[in-house]
Amino acid sequence: MAKLPAAPTTQAIRALEKAAIRYRLHTYPYVEKGGAPHAAVALGVDLHCVIKTLVMETDANKPLLVLMHGDREVSTKALARFLDVKRVAPCSPERANRLTGYQVGGISPFGIRSPMPVYMEAGILGLERIFLNAGKRGWLAELDPKEVMAALSAVLVEVGIEA
Repeated sequence: MAKLPAAPTTQAIRALEKAAIRYRLHTYPYVEKGGAPHAAVALGVDLHCVIKTLVMETDANKPLLVLMHGDREVSTKALARFLDVKRVAPCSPERANRLTGYQVGGISPFGIRSPMPVYMEAGILGLERIFLNAGKRGWLAELDPKEVMAALSAVLVEVGIEA
């Protein structure tokens, strides 16, 4: 009997499996600059449940991850106040790629190359299931947000603003 090829995997999926986090993988055709809105439409899910993984840095160049609803943006001023720093801004795509080991558009908070603190928008915990990048463009893992928070030791923040 022929052996079936191994299912494709990423560092994020390996990290989820190592942490024994239950997930369901969803794939969709990736569109450059389509972001969370395209993913939500492609999968037929609420944009609010599609969670963006944003790589940001403080004025001291300290990187951090922010998990934010797909239909919201991060108030960098509110995040800077929370962190007690002068400024917070998105990293350049090149720096985000180097820090995480993933390509922008496929960044997962799981299995990243350089450990960094994770801040999760508090409203995410109120959702039953979330859709979070699985480490490859066009791949989202459906997860329980409480398991995500615990596994990542995420700090809850309220820095989301209308997109």
